[in-house]
Amino acid sequence: MYEKELEALRRSGRFREPIMADPEAIDMASNDYLGLAHRKKLLKKACGRVKRFPWHGPKSSLFVGGYHPIHRDFEEALCDANGFEAGTVFGSGFLANLGMIEALVRRGDALFVDESYHASGMTAAKMVQGGVVTFAHNDPDDLLAKLFETPVKGRRIIAVEGIYSMEGDMVRREFFDIADWFDALLIVDEAHSGGTVGPNLLGVFDHYGIVPRPNHIKMGTLGKAYGSYGAYVLGSREVVSFLHNRAKPLIYATAPSLLDIALAHEGFDFVMAKRRKLGRRIERLRDTAEKLLGKRPEGMIVPIPMPDIATALRIRDRLREEGYEVGAIRPPTVPSPILRVILRLANRPKHYRRVFERIEEMVHG
Repeated sequence: MYEKELEALRRSGRFREPIMADPEAIDMASNDYLGLAHRKKLLKKACGRVKRFPWHGPKSSLFVGGYHPIHRDFEEALCDANGFEAGTVFGSGFLANLGMIEALVRRGDALFVDESYHASGMTAAKMVQGGVVTFAHNDPDDLLAKLFETPVKGRRIIAVEGIYSMEGDMVRREFFDIADWFDALLIVDEAHSGGTVGPNLLGVFDHYGIVPRPNHIKMGTLGKAYGSYGAYVLGSREVVSFLHNRAKPLIYATAPSLLDIALAHEGFDFVMAKRRKLGRRIERLRDTAEKLLGKRPEGMIVPIPMPDIATALRIRDRLREEGYEVGAIRPPTVPSPILRVILRLANRPKHYRRVFERIEEMVHG
């Protein structure tokens, strides 16, 4: 039934298949920035946390008895560390963006969203009752122009990412000021900045020294720096209560896995306990990338432009043969193909020197 569409994807170089990681390869493709997905002690502690209770599965939605002390304890730990009033866990980052944006943008409201915002948010934008305006990537001036020229009867809601997943750049500080000037809700997707930036590794609020305000919403995922799976949203009590009552992925889905949340809690506690040491190691990796590329990464993502899709796939496959895994990201995920190299603490600087040199050789050699 879909043969023609699949063949068109193959011809264009956009065909995808699941890729199983090679356990012997040096992983520069995954989002396991701190290497916590390999720490068996954290898994053992998470299992012990779950075993203390008479059931190990959530069994139902948050609102039909599925809310568990493991969920509550993690939400409270996140709020205490990040300075927010309330929080709620979601089954995944995609579900968090989908449910949050679809719920918050009501009739008469307007969502102003960065053109490079994650696909989950863009999918949600197609479902909202209010208006949707995109602005140029990480461009405060363009957002200001759109805010001034767009009449809005209800609320203004701005959506940005802390570290953008493809570009690797950090949201500019001006967006926080703009949200305050316009009394707008500001959603900050910290999927790639939580655990990787800021003096306490808490993300861009931490990096910029911003104390959360009632108009601030922080979303984060658990499958990246924290080595587990799931997501959370932090905000005011009013906003979180509204999500409890309107966000469909919370209401109409089984509550998040207890083991995943327990594992994320162990990962989060580990990061908080070791944040100074981890922060120094992160900076050393960024130093290495800066020396080799002439530009310092703002997060842990290094995008390397490719001349075409075929070159991106060829270099990715050649590096894999040499024992290195990197990501080849193609349209429509990005406008133009890139190799996406992830700075991971599990890897030594010498491996990044080797990979960056080989990419340069294969592109220009």
